[in-house]
Amino acid sequence: MPEAYCVKCRAKVEIKDPKEVTMKNGRKALQGSCPKCGTKLFRILGK
Repeated sequence: MPEAYCVKCRAKVEIKDPKEVTMKNGRKALQGSCPKCGTKLFRILGK
């Protein structure tokens, strides 16, 4: 399960319902939400 940093919880958490998206510049990223507080999470992936 992919992880991202939640700014609200101030901890690394597993991304709930991750979806792979493509940013404007063509790079791939994961977008989802925090399982604890529901804040939107975003993680940029490598090439």
